Amino acid sequence: MRIEARPKVNPKSIKTSNEASVAIAKLRDAIRYHNYRYYILDSPVITDIEYDRFFLTLLELEEKFPELKTSDSPTQKVGAEPRQELGLVRHPIPMVSLKTVYDESAVYTFDESCRRELGISKVEYIAEPKFDGLAVELIYEKGILTVASTRGDGETGEDVTANIRTIREVPLVLLSYEGEKSPNSLVVRGEVYMSFASFNALNKAREKNGESTFANPRNAAAGSLRQLDPKITAGRSLQIFLYSVAEATGREFKTQAEVLHSLSKWGLKTNIARTKICHDIKEALVYHNEMDELRDILPYEIDGVVIKINNLADQSRLGMRTRDPKWAVAYKFKPRSATTKLRDIIIQVGRTGRLTPVAELDPVNVGGVEVARATLHNFSEVLRKDLRIGDTVIIERAGDVIPQVVIPIESKRDGTEIKFQIPKDCPICEYPISVSSDKKTATCTNIRCPAQLRRSLSHFVSRSGMDIEGLGQKRIDQLIDAGLVNSISSIYLLTAEQLGELERFGDRSSESLIEEISKSKKQPFHRLLFALGIPQVGSQTAKILASEFGSMERLQKASLFELQQIDSIGPEIARSITEFFADADTRDTISELTRAGLSMSTMKGRSSTSSGKFKGLTFVFTGTLTRWRREEAATIVELQGGTVSSSVSSKIDYVVAGAEAGSKLQKAKKLGVKILSEADFAKLIE
Repeated sequence: MRIEARPKVNPKSIKTSNEASVAIAKLRDAIRYHNYRYYILDSPVITDIEYDRFFLTLLELEEKFPELKTSDSPTQKVGAEPRQELGLVRHPIPMVSLKTVYDESAVYTFDESCRRELGISKVEYIAEPKFDGLAVELIYEKGILTVASTRGDGETGEDVTANIRTIREVPLVLLSYEGEKSPNSLVVRGEVYMSFASFNALNKAREKNGESTFANPRNAAAGSLRQLDPKITAGRSLQIFLYSVAEATGREFKTQAEVLHSLSKWGLKTNIARTKICHDIKEALVYHNEMDELRDILPYEIDGVVIKINNLADQSRLGMRTRDPKWAVAYKFKPRSATTKLRDIIIQVGRTGRLTPVAELDPVNVGGVEVARATLHNFSEVLRKDLRIGDTVIIERAGDVIPQVVIPIESKRDGTEIKFQIPKDCPICEYPISVSSDKKTATCTNIRCPAQLRRSLSHFVSRSGMDIEGLGQKRIDQLIDAGLVNSISSIYLLTAEQLGELERFGDRSSESLIEEISKSKKQPFHRLLFALGIPQVGSQTAKILASEFGSMERLQKASLFELQQIDSIGPEIARSITEFFADADTRDTISELTRAGLSMSTMKGRSSTSSGKFKGLTFVFTGTLTRWRREEAATIVELQGGTVSSSVSSKIDYVVAGAEAGSKLQKAKKLGVKILSEADFAKLIE
């Protein structure tokens, strides 16, 4: 049976029970399908507002034709069937959803209903941000975390206890602050989410590894928490906010505000700082507008505001509908998605020669930002979504995440659309391109491709590379366009006279740039290795390679086996290094740089000095440091005779942990490696 993913149903035109039966069946099938995509696959194909429209239409028809309402209807359930391979957990009390509204009139209707049923003229509300994450339940027995689960279908969720334990913000044992003793048994609920910074870093890493990227932070958080291997979850930088108590033995609360304060005193993270008590519904609406303005500067995604009655006794008096409470409503923000025309698909060429498709769109306003381009990630994504030039498409933007094309609207095709074809040649230099079998990676085979050259040179002269001051992107473009530079090594053949003939170059600026280029020849070997742009080799790995092999000649001859003997270098990085040095153009470039006089070896062995207070010691830096950049901290260690590694093992002497330290810190604790705070490290070097 074929399911209509976007059934066209107009409830106003449906008059008979037979017509309603057909429409309801279509809507239920579509909603179940989208529940499966959203909750199980973490890969939605429609926007939230489209889903809500289908759901509300189904509700309307079931209310209009109550004889057609069934117990297995999506309106009677929350979420979707849990994945049994994770293990199942029965919730002590069902986890329900909230009624969703999109305009002020619906909020006023909610307020009027509450006041009428309670028989009072004014209601005190508490307004909280509505997080766009994954709902979870944590159960603590005698203050110890025993079980954690997802919402699942509301009655039964997936057992994610091992994965929840990897989230640093989740206490494994409850604490007691200000005399607030935690209850013997506590069932608490909240939302697991991923910050924009973590989401962007994760997608960047996945794209680099040729893996599919996540559509948004919510999907990334859900996919990360529901992994069968907790080690994968541990490396994903998940966070949590707790916001409600389902059960607390021996402890009673009068208000929702009191609940949040108690959770905080038990060591559970809440977002109480962003929560507001509102003395009437107008104050709640003002809060909604304030949060809508703030959402762009928050480090995480919120998609609306939850307005709850603050008094818990009043909540109890109002009670529940079938799938949502009468005492709360989720007032969503205007959606950050829009429809527009896909005018063209252009190809960008990166520093390593990787080709990336980019959508050129009819400009459209999405969440207050005009969008004319959107990422398409890779050729596999374009083909999987069957995007065609001329399609009407849905684009989405969340916070500071790059706009992306979600799906085409197939019903709007008129036959003039053009199917996308993967190009055979690079659009810049017309050399053949190499495409992986899964279509996720495509690379220009010409190392001297102008597009690659511009980006490669920019990387080569950067501060972490050869540090050539005065050679920014505009000047690089100018030199390439003038035909003076056609390779990395050719910058060392430039003369002041050649530069003096170019626009915006005087005698002084020409001589100054030549002097900077000449000075760069004295940069240490590890900087040159980083500057060459070896795929997957960052500045720290470059230092390790320089220390281990000592010279370019030895490194070029290194085998996969030799490279993988180094602690911090795995199979992928080793393969990348050997492939890079096997390339004939790479070998020509290195020969030219050698003739230009650049340093191709290091004479100082494994550390930059044979003595010093850190001689024989190995450090690992993890998390965000505030006093130094990681490269600066590593240099301090090396200048004092120490070694810096990028991975944690039993051979490490110290792990220096900054803010938001993750899996490396946890591994260090398990191995018993000594852990230093940034302040401890500062004292050590002083």
